[in-house]
Amino acid sequence: MYSTKYGKTIKLFLMDADPDGRMVCELSNWNGKAYRIPRGKVKDCSDRQDLKGTSVYLLFGRAESSTSKAKVYIGEAENAYSRLVQHVSEKEFWNESVVFISKDENLNKAHIKYLESRLYEIATSAGRYDIENGNTPTRSSISESDQAEMEEFIEYIKILINTMGFKVFEPLIKVESNTKNPDEVFFVKGARGADSRGKRTSDGFVVFSGSKVAVDTVPSFPKGFNALRDELIENEIIVKEGEDLVLVSDYLFSSPSAAAAVIMGRSANGLIEWKNSKGKELKAVEETEISKANTSMQSIANVSVD
Repeated sequence: MYSTKYGKTIKLFLMDADPDGRMVCELSNWNGKAYRIPRGKVKDCSDRQDLKGTSVYLLFGRAESSTSKAKVYIGEAENAYSRLVQHVSEKEFWNESVVFISKDENLNKAHIKYLESRLYEIATSAGRYDIENGNTPTRSSISESDQAEMEEFIEYIKILINTMGFKVFEPLIKVESNTKNPDEVFFVKGARGADSRGKRTSDGFVVFSGSKVAVDTVPSFPKGFNALRDELIENEIIVKEGEDLVLVSDYLFSSPSAAAAVIMGRSANGLIEWKNSKGKELKAVEETEISKANTSMQSIANVSVD
């Protein structure tokens, strides 16, 4: 398993000299390689011999609306190029693919079946994407040593796929960070039943399942947030429970203010409305964090000078 204590070097090669074209990604000290291939560029990969071997791959499609999830299909192939060509003609939803291969051709059929099953399991648990697989992949039986190697391979897959912007394997909330520092959880309460908990993430602000939402909105409620709220209700992400409106699953908002506005049913400055267990506003918490970081860097600089 990789350690987060050490930095990693990722090499990106733009095959078409275009950031929207085909891309090869390699990670230092790893025998794997990733290809990011747009749907329209699959036809240009017929000469790539390393794409004609065993692989595990993902097909990605965009979300249909602001409250729906992006889509992913997770598969394995003994000839990645042929399988992608097949999917171009048979599957409409996807617009980008990511293929993982072994540079030393050390992945056999049992390995890729194991990887497919584990990646499907991890993506399902993360819950960020709607998974387009019709059936749950069958996990192959491999030796204990091979299983250890494949689990390490998966950790590197996670790094590269996240670097490419697809957070398909990353949970909205990292449970371990909550347990280490409960002050990372923020709260908001307001009129008309609003009573919610949430957390900052690198993507925005996640409001936790079970949070209560204001049962109605004020006349001046901005149209954009009102539309988002209505969509969440229509899609049963916010549901009626007795006299309350309740969020039934963790939901990622684009910002603390968007989260606070939908929860409270009115315009809201999330940096002020969200407060930790000590009553400290999110804005003040962030300012304190920056101040501590600057002080730490200054101390390091002073030591270097001395």
